Amino acid sequence: MIYEIAEDVKKAVENKCDAYEIYIDESKTIQLDSLKDELNFAKEEIERGLGVRVIKDNKQGFAFTSNLDKVAETGLQAIDNTKLTKIDENYSFAEAEKVAEVKKVYDNKFKDLSLDEMVEFLKHTIAIAGESGCEVTGSGFSASEGKSLIINSNDVSIENEGTGFGLGLSVTIQKDGEIATAYNSKSSRFFDIDGEKLANEVCDLAKSSLNTKPVETGDYDVVLDYYAAVGLLQTFLGAFNGENVSRGRSILKDKLGENIANSTLSIIDNPLLEKGMYTSKCDGEGSVSQKTALIKEGGLSSFIYDIYTANREGVKTTSNGIRGTYLSTPMISPTNLEFKFSEMKDLSEISNGVLTTSVLGAHTTNPISGDFSVEASNAFKIENGEMGDPINKAMISGNVFEIMKEIEGVKSEVKQYGPYIIPKLLVHNLRVVGQ
Repeated sequence: MIYEIAEDVKKAVENKCDAYEIYIDESKTIQLDSLKDELNFAKEEIERGLGVRVIKDNKQGFAFTSNLDKVAETGLQAIDNTKLTKIDENYSFAEAEKVAEVKKVYDNKFKDLSLDEMVEFLKHTIAIAGESGCEVTGSGFSASEGKSLIINSNDVSIENEGTGFGLGLSVTIQKDGEIATAYNSKSSRFFDIDGEKLANEVCDLAKSSLNTKPVETGDYDVVLDYYAAVGLLQTFLGAFNGENVSRGRSILKDKLGENIANSTLSIIDNPLLEKGMYTSKCDGEGSVSQKTALIKEGGLSSFIYDIYTANREGVKTTSNGIRGTYLSTPMISPTNLEFKFSEMKDLSEISNGVLTTSVLGAHTTNPISGDFSVEASNAFKIENGEMGDPINKAMISGNVFEIMKEIEGVKSEVKQYGPYIIPKLLVHNLRVVGQ
């Protein structure tokens, strides 16, 4: 059916513009949420829509609709919308290239997954947390299926499909007048999430966070657990956005080839990663997926681009024009970011340090300079290579771009949170201010 829709749009616009791009997206999502330990929300949502971009006289127009009975009119509206934009010779659409195969992005279990089965899964996860002595303050489970088709006037025709599952759980525990909280989540392309394991891990973290002790202000080796690492890495990776580089909003501008990270670290943007949450045959504008090394052994190797920004900078797109919905045009964004360390540190090698599970206030990090001051959450002392007392409130401050020059990987499970595929990270000589 989606090919028939695309053909209707093509017939309406192909002789009235210089180039066209048709993007059709359909998705089904089932979502459950609980308030405390009671399920209080369930939603099944089916969304279908069409987005059309055209180029006429070096002007770009865009229009979208969820009414698939009016797709031809939407194409014509996109052409009419070119009157509202300025002439720019950098507009163009993806060229046809060989499409690489992607693996393990679709779980056939989704087709047979019932609402009752999902409810039972979430209830069981909640029950395990309760049996562990924690009070569940909130939880959620979602399952989704998505399909998309992109066709353009350069003979691009690529269809993508995939599934995704996610589980999140937050708990609290009280003992002797003290309260501790904890949260964690897990996502996967497959319905292989271990709810019992997640519940036990979250509850164990909450229990371990009771009876906090103050930490003496000083410079420490700081281990960033997954959420803490992701919070600070967002600013670092924002500097690789080709649009930010082009507009002078990136501290990495003019630093290609320079060492900007520890020589043991390489970062690869990999939209072809098996079972990756952002794996696809192409990006949101039909550029076939490719691996891009952002950092090679500490050296800045590449920025990420969509077609427009690449044209403006005189380089080739890195296939990072990402589009999450038919409602918008593509935006530059990473896919699966693999952090690969040639050497890893063991926790036993840290004599005097701090581990923080997450950080509060990472969004206040200066996106240009990289300066940050965040609150450590669910933090612990590390003494002679072993986890010590939980820490009372503490602030951690530093500079994102400076810490990356010495950052190391910690021997731990590699996990994906959002686009980041990381182990726990070790940062040296970070300022920790006790409270």
